[in-house]
Amino acid sequence: MKYMRHSTVRSTALTLSWGLVGLLAAAGVQAKPFKWSSASDIPTLDIHSQNNALGNGVHAAIFDSLVYYNSKTFKVEPKLATSWKEMSATQYRFNLRKGVKFSDGSALTADDVVFSLERARAKTSNFNVYTQGFSKVVKVDANTVDIVLSGPNPVLLNQLTELRIMSKAWAEKNKSLEPKDGKTQDETFAHRNAMGSGAFMVKEWQPDQKLVLVKNPNWWGWADAPSNVTEVIYTPIKNEATRAAALLSGEIDFVLDPSPQDLGRMRSNANLKVIDGVENRTIFLGLDQFRNELPGSNVKGKNPLKDVKVRKALYQAIDIDTLQRVTMRGLSQPTGALVSQQVNGWTEGVNKRFAYSQDDAKKLLAEAGYPQGFEVDFACPNNRYINDEEICQAITAMWAKVGVKAKLRTLPLVTYFPMIQRYEASIYMLGWGVPTFDGLYSLQSLVRSVGSGGDGNYNVGRYSNTRMDYIVDRVKTETDLPVRNRLLTEGLQLQNDTVAHIPLHNQVIPWAMKKNIDLVHRADNRLDWALIKVN
Repeated sequence: MKYMRHSTVRSTALTLSWGLVGLLAAAGVQAKPFKWSSASDIPTLDIHSQNNALGNGVHAAIFDSLVYYNSKTFKVEPKLATSWKEMSATQYRFNLRKGVKFSDGSALTADDVVFSLERARAKTSNFNVYTQGFSKVVKVDANTVDIVLSGPNPVLLNQLTELRIMSKAWAEKNKSLEPKDGKTQDETFAHRNAMGSGAFMVKEWQPDQKLVLVKNPNWWGWADAPSNVTEVIYTPIKNEATRAAALLSGEIDFVLDPSPQDLGRMRSNANLKVIDGVENRTIFLGLDQFRNELPGSNVKGKNPLKDVKVRKALYQAIDIDTLQRVTMRGLSQPTGALVSQQVNGWTEGVNKRFAYSQDDAKKLLAEAGYPQGFEVDFACPNNRYINDEEICQAITAMWAKVGVKAKLRTLPLVTYFPMIQRYEASIYMLGWGVPTFDGLYSLQSLVRSVGSGGDGNYNVGRYSNTRMDYIVDRVKTETDLPVRNRLLTEGLQLQNDTVAHIPLHNQVIPWAMKKNIDLVHRADNRLDWALIKVN
């Protein structure tokens, strides 16, 4: 069902927020707003629609999951589930926290958990990679849920950190039983509205302008949360200079993605502080290896990107050291792997890059039958990753030196991701974080042949390799950890050898903020809302 677009949405629990503000005022407690920004907006409020890192981090403020990572140790800890037990190799039992309420005051039950986990498995969901191995979800009683698996799954708890829980009754009432399809313009009520059991609730969302969250007085975790924030105001600011100026002037408190060129001023400003950390996100280029002819290319009747020599030539034509030094100003870790070193399966061996060499690139192109190069479509986001547009501009210039004429087009996140998921780009940029900290998540999503249950859900170049498919499918259920780790490493090396993608770098993420802000930097580049303090 389609809904009319609204300029502003309001949470069904908004009246509770105003009651909270009144209580705080009566008690003489000063409300603490937290104002922050980054380059792009979230794509949706629907927690099972677009698997987008920025959106997932914001959703974690509004909705709870059964378990989540501790921000300091990154160990899985209880959230809506207080405990769990392995009943057998293919059955896990989760005991739910009692007394949990959604922000409208209704009680959370096992029915909501079963509904939400099954909703994440829907065809329109982009989260079925996190439900890999699920056979069914069963209600045992009002406070107990079983997850039954099709086979052993050593990363089940890691997957559950990204599966948030929504109210079944709310979804039924608002005709949002299935997630919004991110590939289309169709909208459901859950796309622009939200009602969860998390620490905050939505006051208003004006897409690409402002998202306002207010404290949820019903949240079960406030007694143990040090945060004094009562309102969160997010303003997407695409322009880097404008974003920096907003922080330097005091208009906002925090910038998630300060540009490398502004960091010097921020580090030297007595009113600001910058916290650095390596994100578990790898930036790479994907390539269409499926079509028999590339749209817009001057090569007719065949697809140059199907040839591994061409893919390797494009790889070796990229001067990664110059990208790191000039474009990224040191805020990157050049990599030859599809995952960062925090991810299980990574080794020094799979991290080794092919050497930069224009001569080798030209030779490979000539051997492949393209001594003069060729024309090719090249698509990149312009507000998702650090210096994403600048990186693609630099790579375009590097490819031109070996004869490859990339026709670069850049798009905002909100239109870029649906476009590449419709397979409309010949070469594209993608950044892939690993919420499970396990290589299966990347291999299954990015290099497994497109299938069901999350297989190849972001393999938008449609790479296919029978040995890779075997490795991924075996890793899904392999419980012998040494064997499993060897398979993960083999899969990562196979991706390198066949140049399934062209890895660029792991992002180094600096967070810039006012000195009166206390928070914890996380490797997944998301805020822990319960730990933010405004002093």
